[in-house]
Amino acid sequence: MYSISIEPESLMPRERLLLEGAETLSNQELLAILLRTGTKGQSVFSVANGILNSLESLHELKELSVQELQGLSGVGKVKAIEIKAMIELSKRINQSTYRQMEQILSSEKLAKQLMQHLSEKKQEHLLAIYLDTQNQIIKQETIFIGTVMKSIAEPREILHYAIKYMATSVIIVHNHPSGRAKPSPNDDQFTMAIKKASELLGLVLLDHLIIGSDEYYSYREETDLL
Repeated sequence: MYSISIEPESLMPRERLLLEGAETLSNQELLAILLRTGTKGQSVFSVANGILNSLESLHELKELSVQELQGLSGVGKVKAIEIKAMIELSKRINQSTYRQMEQILSSEKLAKQLMQHLSEKKQEHLLAIYLDTQNQIIKQETIFIGTVMKSIAEPREILHYAIKYMATSVIIVHNHPSGRAKPSPNDDQFTMAIKKASELLGLVLLDHLIIGSDEYYSYREETDLL
């Protein structure tokens, strides 16, 4: 009787994933698993490597449309659709993870979760997160999506849902499509208006978060307005 030992580096990505876990694989190996096959002139690893080398960062991959993915060497229509579907599913998993949080424990944790959803938006989105007395999330509502003619929501739109859901506190979140999280004078005025209106209803404005591409701004952490 004799045994054959297999060195980890000689394993194909699928076998490595089974034996060592997905987290041990490189970006190239993970993408190769999704692509499954290469082309007549390129192996699947060469195709995966070529795609990654054509991007400035991995983040850029999720911003590509199906048509743009098809423009990458070795990626046809079917592969482009599968990659896009994988990216969308991973985004929804991240969003679901946030929604399943039992409590809002910190502005930083909440902001980092919301970056998954808001940092890539090309228009301004304003969300309101309604909470109960234990800071448990009751409901999240998209209050407003920016247009050319309008760039901010009215306090009454936010407070309408607070009354509907019998919330005791609320967190306001909006993104800056420019990628910078620095608040504007309009953001300051809006925060003060929401705080004042909330207090009239006995509602606590816990925070107003501004989401940038890779940063956030918390009014509770950075100012004495809240």
